[in-house]
Amino acid sequence: MINPVELFIGLRYLRAKRRTRFVSFITLISLIGIALGVAALIVILSVMNGFEGELRNRLLSMTAHGYVTGSDGRTSDWRALADEVVAEPGVVAAAPLVTMEGMIQSGRDLEAVIINGVDPESERQLSGDTMNIIEGSLDALTEGSRGIILGRILAYRIGARLGDGVVLLIPRPAGDGTMQPVLERFVMRGVFEVGLQDHDARLALVNVRDAARIMGLGDEVAAVRFRAEDVMAAPALAASIEARLGDVETSNWTIENASYFRAIRIEKMMMSLILSLIIGVAAFNIVASLVMVVTDKTTDIAVLRTLGMGPNGVVRVFFVQGAMIGWAGVLIGVLLGVVLAINVPEIAPVLERLFGFEIMPGDVYYVTRIPSELDWNHVAIISISAFVLTSLATLYPARRAALVEPAVALRYE
Repeated sequence: MINPVELFIGLRYLRAKRRTRFVSFITLISLIGIALGVAALIVILSVMNGFEGELRNRLLSMTAHGYVTGSDGRTSDWRALADEVVAEPGVVAAAPLVTMEGMIQSGRDLEAVIINGVDPESERQLSGDTMNIIEGSLDALTEGSRGIILGRILAYRIGARLGDGVVLLIPRPAGDGTMQPVLERFVMRGVFEVGLQDHDARLALVNVRDAARIMGLGDEVAAVRFRAEDVMAAPALAASIEARLGDVETSNWTIENASYFRAIRIEKMMMSLILSLIIGVAAFNIVASLVMVVTDKTTDIAVLRTLGMGPNGVVRVFFVQGAMIGWAGVLIGVLLGVVLAINVPEIAPVLERLFGFEIMPGDVYYVTRIPSELDWNHVAIISISAFVLTSLATLYPARRAALVEPAVALRYE
């Protein structure tokens, strides 16, 4: 334990005398460095959390949280299966899905396309308000109407407008294991926009019965999709549904979009390592400043030792001095980082107006504002790690101070 005398002396050494102003300047730089490093780490991770959440919301606006298929890859009675899925606690809606891949043509332009066959009524319950259809509506996708809704970029690329006819070229499996090309004509009834290149430039929606007919599935569908109350609970719900029903296979959004979120995790890890170097450099400055303090206070240390203070007491004196520098920097950095992370969406426009530039121009990025999502677990991990690092930085100078021999230090005094 640190006794009051050791605490008083350690705090007293923080005050600069005229001849130790340079040491105090290095101490101030160390404190500022730690504060900036901690604040930058909190803000950057919060912004990356915000982008991750924005990406997740956009991905899930046109897809589901989980998928359930029969063991043979088909689902004959999808309504019964959907009822079983919705019966799972935590699932709010379920809808059928038939997926096709092929080419789409309007005029002379030909583009690759992924067609999702959906049931308008079930899809509305599944998607809620997340599906951003900017022209037309899901009600146009009635069975037999041959209506199709295209992504905004896809519609632009093939030059299609509302009411225009488009031709789909779909490869359908034949009975002998080969692929049979099928040509189908549809009428464009709407346009949606998600804000992701993969969806807006490649995805189209048709009625699930029309898609099943094209693929020769009859009354069957490829899968039943479900939406969970908590998107993070979708993997556990999918596993629970598979265990309960037994003869089905399940998947979820974390598997379907694993590459996106793996890339974000790697970026967050690398940014954390890079920004941690700021804290590490500041910690080395603490070591340098304390070593100079120990050199300057050699006579004082000898006097303390002569008066009866043991080596461990000297260690605690300099530990107090170094820890106060590090902990003050961490505390200031946490407060600054939390305030900035919470207010990033409001601060960024002010900076844009002040300096006359756009951080994320709308003609380049789908996301035109900087999102921020503060994670208190990250704040706790950063704070504790910085506390430990700055505390460890005091050990070498403190141990060096404890090794001062009183007789040698006072010999020439």
